[in-house]
Amino acid sequence: MDRLIPTVLFLLTLVFVACSKDDDVDNDNHQPPPGNGHGCPPLERVIEEELPLDELLDLVQEQTLKYFWDFAEPNSGMARERNTSGNLVTSGGTGFGIMALIAGVERGFLEREEVRDRVLQIGQFLEGADRFHGAWAHWMDGTTGSALPFSAKDDGGDLVETAFLVQGLIAAREYFHRNTPEETELRDLVDHLWHGVDWQWYTRGQNVLYWHWSPNYGFEMNMHIRGWNEAMIIYVLAAASPTHPIDPQVYHQGWARNGNIVNGNHYYYMELPLGPHFGGPLFFAHYSFLGLDPRGLHDQYADYWKQNRNHSLINHRYCELNPGNHCHYSDSLWGLTASDDPFGYRAHAPHGYYGEDNGTITPTAALGSMPYTPEESISALRTFYYYLYNDLWGPYGFYDAFNFDENWFADSYIAIDQGPIVVMIENYRSGLLWDVFMKNEEVHTGLERLGFYYDTSEKN
Repeated sequence: MDRLIPTVLFLLTLVFVACSKDDDVDNDNHQPPPGNGHGCPPLERVIEEELPLDELLDLVQEQTLKYFWDFAEPNSGMARERNTSGNLVTSGGTGFGIMALIAGVERGFLEREEVRDRVLQIGQFLEGADRFHGAWAHWMDGTTGSALPFSAKDDGGDLVETAFLVQGLIAAREYFHRNTPEETELRDLVDHLWHGVDWQWYTRGQNVLYWHWSPNYGFEMNMHIRGWNEAMIIYVLAAASPTHPIDPQVYHQGWARNGNIVNGNHYYYMELPLGPHFGGPLFFAHYSFLGLDPRGLHDQYADYWKQNRNHSLINHRYCELNPGNHCHYSDSLWGLTASDDPFGYRAHAPHGYYGEDNGTITPTAALGSMPYTPEESISALRTFYYYLYNDLWGPYGFYDAFNFDENWFADSYIAIDQGPIVVMIENYRSGLLWDVFMKNEEVHTGLERLGFYYDTSEKN
């Protein structure tokens, strides 16, 4: 995926921020965000008809999942990295897309049998694609299955992308549970594929997982997978593996850094259990939790619902306060994460922690947080649709990002941004992908091995 996440230890300087209580969002009397600064372009409502909320959510989900259904690479069924990627397909984005297609079946947008057959097509392609000690490459040629380099030395296995793909495959395994020859074949194929990932080998005998390995460059990338960021699901799946499980100390020493993963500071009067100051880009709260259910999930380091909800609320509040005086930031126009922007592709985050804020808002940020911040996210959705429709809406839903300071709207779609929109809207509406993924017994085994537990009284 087009992102660069630092792996250095978190900055140690405490940041104290005073603020007022978040204002309530009035969804029945939606108002446009005010202009900020000088020279901001006007913002006017362009869609006058107000849709019932369920119809608006249906519309967004159905249009967005077309990226994974209509625009999939035809030979492999995999998701293209971007709308300009040709035959280049992405492993992690495909995992997100599989979950989006499952939501499409449940909503009646797609037929169960046709999505079943698409997942079988993807699985059969993956069975013959290049693998590196069981891991797939970040990018592949959808016509041949050959690995394509993501960067000069990243031309082999990518364990993070592999885990995002496996998360989607496991969700499909559990969703297609009927006792038919086709669904039985699908379940057996998924087990064969994900049980072949040698998570243990990617530790190099150390108490940490490594992100990359290349047959040409070995471990020269030398990127440890350490928290806090988007990658917790990698450790859960690595512990869950019935064939190549990691020792729990790999999680505690590698991912959790012997407890140094903990933040515990307050931002805008909200405690952030883990991670960098102000939380970092919002995809940290999305990618590992498309299938892994954070409701009531705890370990010795955090309450994961609190982590993701407060991270999202902090991001929202930062945009509402708008310390950078960017055009039109408000309580109903917000969301900083990794995406395209007027200057390329980069991570966006409050106050420069694991990203910069250059005025770029990305729809997947607020929409992907809908389970955590429903009022704030739905308010942003209404602004995106009713006010920005002419520039932001296209054949696969909302375009990737926009920046009013530069009077710029993307014309791009990216798989890893479109997928969470569909999946997390569905998790807000029904909890479907959380419920399906968590039916997998091996996932529960992995969580238990690492010391996670669920407080069922906290599930909402």
